[in-house]
Amino acid sequence: MNRINQLYEHFKKCSKVTTDSRLDVEGSLFFALSGENFDGNRFAREAIQKGARMAVVDNLGSDTNSKFFPVENVLLTLQKLAEKHRKEMKTPLLAITGTNGKTTTKELVSTVLSSEKKIHFTQGNFNNHIGVPLTLLGITKETELAVVEMGANHPGEIRELCEIAHPDYGLLTNIGKAHLEGFGTLQGVINTKKEVYRAVAKNSGLVFVNRDDDLLMFLSENIRRYTYGTGKADVTGKLFQRKPFLKIKWKKKFPEHLLETHLYGTYNFYNVMAAIAVGNYFDISPENITNSIAHFIPSNNRSQVVNTGKNTVILDAYNANPGSMSLAVKDFYETRFDNPMVILGDMFELGKEAQHEHQLIVDLLLKMNIEKSILVGNHFCQTVFKTGFQCFKTTAEVMEDLQNHPLKNHTILIKGSRAMQLEQLIKCL
Repeated sequence: MNRINQLYEHFKKCSKVTTDSRLDVEGSLFFALSGENFDGNRFAREAIQKGARMAVVDNLGSDTNSKFFPVENVLLTLQKLAEKHRKEMKTPLLAITGTNGKTTTKELVSTVLSSEKKIHFTQGNFNNHIGVPLTLLGITKETELAVVEMGANHPGEIRELCEIAHPDYGLLTNIGKAHLEGFGTLQGVINTKKEVYRAVAKNSGLVFVNRDDDLLMFLSENIRRYTYGTGKADVTGKLFQRKPFLKIKWKKKFPEHLLETHLYGTYNFYNVMAAIAVGNYFDISPENITNSIAHFIPSNNRSQVVNTGKNTVILDAYNANPGSMSLAVKDFYETRFDNPMVILGDMFELGKEAQHEHQLIVDLLLKMNIEKSILVGNHFCQTVFKTGFQCFKTTAEVMEDLQNHPLKNHTILIKGSRAMQLEQLIKCL
């Protein structure tokens, strides 16, 4: 019996898989993952003492324990174990990736499917080389369908994740400029993201495709697909209200269904339509599709509408890239809010294109004639902007200014990369 098969027998006796000894590890299979600045092996004994059934380690040193399971590489072992479990379970699996909207789409899809099916899905945005294996290891015999989000910031990463997950279905939300520091060019992003289509085609599966996106339609040629969009698709929809929340009419043939959401921003239209399409394909009733999405409320700083008592804040500060930020600014402008204002934070991982992309956002603000603008971060502060714009190097500096100059009766868009932590500004607004 090889080591993975041997470990799998231990895994089946454990209640869960854990990687953090500070959390509840009782009855778990603990993986002593290590990184640049920490060695998980140092916490293996602590995990055992706190109730873990076994700890997978790759650097014992002088420490030995009968409950240690030594391997050459803990991370690689985690991934191989997850792949074996995925094959053993044979659960149909939908992989979701894309430059923008993948987490929101995953949440919407999971909400729809769980109205009638026993599903297992990625928690939060735990979508990388560690998160995907951990998600797969949470699949049980009762799981009817798994929904797995996949993220990437360097070439080949989606392919690597698909080689672990072996998706039967795929959904690529869109492709745009993000993580250019790792990908190099937009073509690099395209080459990596389309790997989900290749993986599904290899497994003779099916992909869900936005019929209105010419690039995605081109990339998914010769693959079985189920489409959604505004016309000539398997499932069609139209947006008929955008303020303050989206209202959508959708249909698969007839009749037409009215959907009132708690989602802000027209860029969420296709995220909703993707969830509707997946629901229809898996025979979720139109009533449950509509009701599930209608009751979905965004969280975790993604397109949240927050009424502070003084201002209305559209908080979209979980992450940002050139595509998502330009869409957010345009949508905010076109919605015609009273007394509008934007607070934008730096976008990261753009490499040599960083300054150019930040200048394009500033130019867009000028074109949209959004005069009340606060820019935050080193990149934005190096752009050329007109008098009247304010620019601060850090979020802390903005907080201090807002405390000294309180705002009232504004509708404020807050958008920026995660590291900027712009959600902290809510307490000052």
